[in-house]
Amino acid sequence: MYHFYRTFKKFHFLKGGIVIASLIFLISIISASSPVPTNIQDDINTKFTNVGNIQMTVTNYGTIGKGYCGTQPSCMYPANSGIENLWLGGLWFGGIKNGTIYVTTGALDVSNPFKTEGFEFSNGPGSTILERSSLITSPFYSPQAISHQDFVCEFFDTVTTGMQNHSPLGIKVLLQTYTYNLNFANYFVILNYKVVNVGYNGDKSDIDSIYVGLWKDCVVRNINVTPGCSAGTSFYSKDGTGYVDSLRMEYTYDNNGDPGFTDNYCGVKLLGVTPKSTLETVHSKFTIWQFKNTSDPVYFSPQDDGQRYSKLKGFLAPGVVIDTNRINYLRLNPANRVTLISYGPFKKQDGSPFALRYSQDTLNIVFAVVCAKKNGTDPARYDTDFQREILYKNAGWAQRSYDNGYKLPAPPDIPVTRAEINEKKVTLWWSNNSEYSVDPISGKQDFEGYRIYRTNAGADLTQNFNLQDALKLSGDFDSCCNAYGNNTGLKFIKYNDVTPMTFPGDTNKYWYKFDFPNQLNGFQYIYSVTAYDKGDPTQGVESLESSLLANTKRVIVGTPPKDNSSVDIGVYPNPYYGSAYWDGSGSQKEVLRKIYFFNLPSSCDITIWSLSGDLVQILHHDASTYNGNDIQWFKTYSDGTQKFAGGEHAWDLISKDQQSVATGLYLFTVKDNKTGEIKKGKFLIVK
Repeated sequence: MYHFYRTFKKFHFLKGGIVIASLIFLISIISASSPVPTNIQDDINTKFTNVGNIQMTVTNYGTIGKGYCGTQPSCMYPANSGIENLWLGGLWFGGIKNGTIYVTTGALDVSNPFKTEGFEFSNGPGSTILERSSLITSPFYSPQAISHQDFVCEFFDTVTTGMQNHSPLGIKVLLQTYTYNLNFANYFVILNYKVVNVGYNGDKSDIDSIYVGLWKDCVVRNINVTPGCSAGTSFYSKDGTGYVDSLRMEYTYDNNGDPGFTDNYCGVKLLGVTPKSTLETVHSKFTIWQFKNTSDPVYFSPQDDGQRYSKLKGFLAPGVVIDTNRINYLRLNPANRVTLISYGPFKKQDGSPFALRYSQDTLNIVFAVVCAKKNGTDPARYDTDFQREILYKNAGWAQRSYDNGYKLPAPPDIPVTRAEINEKKVTLWWSNNSEYSVDPISGKQDFEGYRIYRTNAGADLTQNFNLQDALKLSGDFDSCCNAYGNNTGLKFIKYNDVTPMTFPGDTNKYWYKFDFPNQLNGFQYIYSVTAYDKGDPTQGVESLESSLLANTKRVIVGTPPKDNSSVDIGVYPNPYYGSAYWDGSGSQKEVLRKIYFFNLPSSCDITIWSLSGDLVQILHHDASTYNGNDIQWFKTYSDGTQKFAGGEHAWDLISKDQQSVATGLYLFTVKDNKTGEIKKGKFLIVK
């Protein structure tokens, strides 16, 4: 019975669709000196990176990713695109203790359907995942933060209750993940593992001959096109896998699943280790096998600690290592496979063997999960060096972050921005805080100018939507009278040289504005304002621009609230013919439909009736809070931050009984909750 409880509590899942989860929220802060746990603790599986363009789940029990069921991303890139890249991953740690081989696995492709075997890390009492940020505008700001979003947690391998075939080494792992929202560095997550020997059952012996790796099941698929929970095992058999020894990186891509909708690479790169011998170059080891396979003589799934230790050492099978011919075959012949990238044995600086001593030594290994779009326009099912150029560049920035102590050149601070909506018009306002920011490496104020971006109407409806690519440049204004840029000056966008614009309830001062006239009512537009610098030739760094994605304003253009009895209330499109351009497509088309009521009072009730007098639906409208999150369209194509003009309300053509309404003429009334006045109207639906 305890095995069953542990399985449900720990959010393990069956590959192919069944997700088992328990969400426990904690309030205590993690401590590096937490006691060794003796029973199942507080599992957290609700945290995922979200400041950049990659959304990856991180847990406090040794796993990354979560599978593709439910709404939380597993490892989605680009953010909110539906393109997932990783099913599940986990840390592996192997070593010899008292002459016996032990391997602790954070995740594993096991045959046990309840996953009580192979998931061998647990967290400490009152454990949580600490979130912190180096951005002063973040609610998680902390001077101790390393990146724009850090996750910090710890876990142990010392729990055996409820597990099968687990023999602990007696280790504690501190995991810190780092994510950035820089345009040139928003596509990787760094995984920084630090391991100490805490002993087990009084055994304080050294651990030697240590190998550490990251096991993972990378599956690159578009779950908007092929849902992972319902596609069966064939969903996982479409990916090719490669390995680049010189970069210490493996990668996966969609070879024949959803090409055209999943033009992604997902790479896992070993960034570095400590300790390491100064006499040798750090090289990774790579192994791969068929998921749950027990019969293939080479690509078999390891079944015990001895076989798993051999895989950590880089052996596919006894005496068999990966070579160019095997890699080329794996790249071009997709199958349901899992991989392991590892390093070992760990050595001291002088090249002598390293042993992890009880409460004395710390072992450090750092990986990066790196995502990228394929370069060029060649078919997505191909895999060439040319197509991998962006992956190589992205991996290079991840390595540069590690090499520089997780510091990267920084653009100016993100401008504090506000969007104001009028009918068919949006005005962006922003402050001048960017002009006083200091680059952390050069120590200079090197602000140069501002850029304004906007998406086109309907750009968010594509199946492989990439917001960073969809934001199109609308204006570029740089400082005048210097050797950088076009010297346009900032006069065109300057609101006032003496007095800034202010808004009620907003303490910010806005010195700049940019108008977008002739916007289409009913469409979602996404706007962004960035600041850029002059670059740093001494560092070999070109001009850097603040994050496009960290400063987006999602706006549904429409009418402002009309608390005016002389204004007519209406519906558009009217008639509604089967679908509107903004509805979207795919298997959910029926629930992605919507029409808009416009010229609404700021507080009102909308009641919809059939022509025969049957009540169809009641909608409650409050201009100060309404953002469309009550219907599926905005859950699918937006992110919860969207802002309405206040005088419009969307309806998904779903009745109060959760039925799609039929073709016909419908009547509606709108009651102004402030005055009690009621207005009437009608609209036609033709499907």
